Amino acid sequence: MSEPKKLFIKTYGCQMNVYDSERMAEALGGSGYVETQTPDEADMILLNTCHIREKAAEKVYSELGRFKGLKADKPDLKIGVAGCVAQAEGEEIMRRSGLVDMVVGPQSYHRLPAMEARARGGDKVLDTDFPEDDKFAALKTRPKARRGPTAFLTVQEGCDKFCAFCVVPYTRGVEVSRPVAQVLEEARDLVARGVREITLLGQNVNAYHGTGPDGADWSLARLIWALDGIEGLERIRFTTSHPNDMSDDLIAAHGECAKLMPYLHLPVQSGSDRILKRMNRSHTAESYLRLIERIRAARPDILISGDFIVGFPEETERDFEDTMALIREVGYGQAFSFKYSTRPGTPAAERAQVDPDVASERLSRLQALITEQQRSVQDAMVGRELGVLFEKPGRMPGQMVGKSDYLHAVHVADCPAEAGELRRVRITESGPNSLAGVLV
Repeated sequence: MSEPKKLFIKTYGCQMNVYDSERMAEALGGSGYVETQTPDEADMILLNTCHIREKAAEKVYSELGRFKGLKADKPDLKIGVAGCVAQAEGEEIMRRSGLVDMVVGPQSYHRLPAMEARARGGDKVLDTDFPEDDKFAALKTRPKARRGPTAFLTVQEGCDKFCAFCVVPYTRGVEVSRPVAQVLEEARDLVARGVREITLLGQNVNAYHGTGPDGADWSLARLIWALDGIEGLERIRFTTSHPNDMSDDLIAAHGECAKLMPYLHLPVQSGSDRILKRMNRSHTAESYLRLIERIRAARPDILISGDFIVGFPEETERDFEDTMALIREVGYGQAFSFKYSTRPGTPAAERAQVDPDVASERLSRLQALITEQQRSVQDAMVGRELGVLFEKPGRMPGQMVGKSDYLHAVHVADCPAEAGELRRVRITESGPNSLAGVLV
């Protein structure tokens, strides 16, 4: 009996890429591949790339350069580039790097087994189409191994918003939602394999409009209520949302559905109406603030997370101060913030850029305010009893680590709980990026 071929996948970027990497591994499992944690052992290396960060493509070429010696020693080693950089720059990748055997976009990875077979035959294979066939249906495969207590589940892909800074509509395509029955089947399969918390994923996940078994389009809220009925599923989360798609029924679900966790990632990007308009965000600072009020009225203890871009083209100090004012009014428990960097082909790339040193200084001020708010929210958890889903052992003997209802990492010393257990924990300490507590 021949030894199984080994697959090494390196994943960059968002949670959706994590999910995609899992499905790519499943697809190639049918061709006899098992995953390895080191490229040195691999018969195939896949880089699942992200185009959101600065100089994303150059980082891919740098990573590929590290495999030059490995490829020389193992001529049969196949190297592939997947994900959003592959979609955006597929032909250029093939032209620049002779090491690459396959380039596959995020909508075509269900075709990987056929691509791998062609690559084994000596072909260089490029597939960055937006195929009409349903990749999720094509990836329904053999029984899968037991897994940890948390999992991602993609329910929606693509974006129709066309924000001026973003490449997603060009790399992931238009908004498409998976049918309800398909999502529920995958969720039940995950729960049967040990998952107790599912995070629903989408570029604009709250724009979900999948076809239900009744033939009607279901909202994300209706899908969440259907998931709520799955026995053994204890927690539901979703990310990433757009303010324009926070519907009344989704807001109500935060107050009424016990399994929907009190955490919402709702990017605003800027607090300046002038900059929001230039970003093509189609909401205002005021409409965002009123939306936060409605969400907190439904679920007063909800933790709000956000995204901010600092130094967007033409941003003035007044624009930046408007952003700081919005942050002070909202009070974020967590946020991700970035200095603007150009994406070729997007409208903002052609505009007057803010001086990099000015943008860096503004980012520093913004992150200091976010850190202050985050610490305040964490410190307020001390003395409270929270639900914690334990995921893995900690670094110290006898320690277990899990996530609170609010997505904080929680450490418990001398903990008899096992991974997958949901227990009540009294918080005793707030650290820089995590909490500590004792079982109740």
